[in-house]
Amino acid sequence: MTGDGAVGQRLASAARSGHHGDGGPLSRRPWTQDTRDAREGKDAMLSRNLDSEEPGTEKEQQEEEEEAAPSPDGGQTGVQGGQPKAPDGGWGWMVLLATFLVQGLTLGFPSCIGIFYTDLQTEFKASNTQTSWVPAIMIAMLHAGGPLCSVFVEHFGCRATVMAGGVLSGLSMAAGCFARTITDLYITSMVTGLGFSLSLYPSVTMIGQYFVRRRVLANALASTGTALGYSATPLAANWLHGRYGWRGSFLVLGGVLLNCCVCGAVMRPLARASSRGAGARRLPRGKRRNDEEEPLARRLVASARRHMAFDLLLSNARYRAYTVAVTWVMLGFMVPQVYLVPYATSNRVDLGGAALLMSVIGLVSVVSRPASAVLLGLPCLRGGSRLAHTLAGALIVNGLSNSVCGAWTHFRVLLLYVVVFGVSQGLMGSLIYTVLMGLVDMKDFPPALGMVSLLQGSALLVGPPLAGMLLDATGQYSYVFHACNVAVTSGGLFLLGSFCYLDRRKDGHVTRGLCQDQTVTPLSDSEDPPVSTQGGQPIGSADVNSRSQTHVSPKVHPISTAVQPQVCGGLAQSAQDMEYLQPTLASLLPHTFV
Repeated sequence: MTGDGAVGQRLASAARSGHHGDGGPLSRRPWTQDTRDAREGKDAMLSRNLDSEEPGTEKEQQEEEEEAAPSPDGGQTGVQGGQPKAPDGGWGWMVLLATFLVQGLTLGFPSCIGIFYTDLQTEFKASNTQTSWVPAIMIAMLHAGGPLCSVFVEHFGCRATVMAGGVLSGLSMAAGCFARTITDLYITSMVTGLGFSLSLYPSVTMIGQYFVRRRVLANALASTGTALGYSATPLAANWLHGRYGWRGSFLVLGGVLLNCCVCGAVMRPLARASSRGAGARRLPRGKRRNDEEEPLARRLVASARRHMAFDLLLSNARYRAYTVAVTWVMLGFMVPQVYLVPYATSNRVDLGGAALLMSVIGLVSVVSRPASAVLLGLPCLRGGSRLAHTLAGALIVNGLSNSVCGAWTHFRVLLLYVVVFGVSQGLMGSLIYTVLMGLVDMKDFPPALGMVSLLQGSALLVGPPLAGMLLDATGQYSYVFHACNVAVTSGGLFLLGSFCYLDRRKDGHVTRGLCQDQTVTPLSDSEDPPVSTQGGQPIGSADVNSRSQTHVSPKVHPISTAVQPQVCGGLAQSAQDMEYLQPTLASLLPHTFV
């Protein structure tokens, strides 16, 4: 007892010394000092973070709360599920009208350059190859500017990008009238084409945002503007050429292109989030600061991946096939519109008749595009790859018509050619963006369209000059049209074959039905199929197994009714479900069932 009391006194003394004294083995002063230092360091770090906070943070938080709140107009222009809700009407019809005019002023405009082809060749004493670079650069920049356009849309929105493109194209086209060399025209054509790109692709994106149920109809009606441009601009250019010459015509046409600014002003964004670009989202503040601290090379790579859709090319087989086919087609698709006027005039057709041929292409497209919208709305053409098959058929017909033009030079034959060419071109114009919208999500559509347009621009850049080289080497326009037939027809056949293969491929990946993207691994001859039990009994009935045996290749073991639910993602949970799904599974597992 005495020893225990002494120990207790020593412990109490040590505790008092540690609590009130200046030293001792149990003193809390070092712990208190460390804690104070840690807290001071934490407060200093927090203060630095607050000092480095970008101005307007509270305002940004308020904007984020307002964006998350429901729209007062009943959701017509609000955000639903993180994405703007498409009204499928209302102000969307005004956006559709603006897109109609933009496509007429951009996609339809290069067709009038053929009216000035001979004058440019004579003025600058250039060869066919050198002169063909003028429309080739314009068309190539129109399509290749897609990735840059995607960056502009994300940072400034569709409306501002369209208006900037209108200013750029109008001023550069007007500046072309002061060209003194063919190189000057190359530069102005490049800037004009870039302005076309900045005006065109945001307007197409706005159509995708405003229309969902009526998207096919909206795209077909908007693409009718391209047909109107094909028909109106050659006639207007021919009239201006006869009155003011090619220099005065360039000046007037530059003023006409400024109307893209008016069209851009009409394209009101659906919501604040969509005004920063389709699929744009506000990042957390810490994420933005971390991005600023990242190396420039890493940020450039990340931006390229975001705006160029490299991941879609690697992961989406249908998008990859579509991109390859459309890019190859563009090698010869626009060449006939560049060389049709000089080809006709070289075969005793006056310039007015040649301009009429170009206008007929547009007039036929004006009629065929709305008709194709009604045709494509039929139930037999909805869903799956049917729209892609229809696009491939239009490309094949378009390519074959070029050989008819190259074989016969009579005016009536040329008139028949432009009618067939216009119908197939109108059908293609109604489908080319609609098919792409069906291959990717709308949040991925701007970068997907940017990648396609960049590759298209590369093909369009080399297509007309290659045709010019062929013309300089042979002296015959007919060879140019036959070469266009090879490029366009082969591209259509590749698109058709690729989508048919992806629908019915035998590599073990199910591409249709409920079991999409699931992999089937056939059993080897030495393995027994695993059997799962439920309540001590194998799942499945003898009747189901007997039916499956009749559809099994003799060298492959039948897949048991327990394996099939695993392959199909757990769709069948009982023997009754498997008995119901057995016919469907027999058609969905190509490596197992015949």
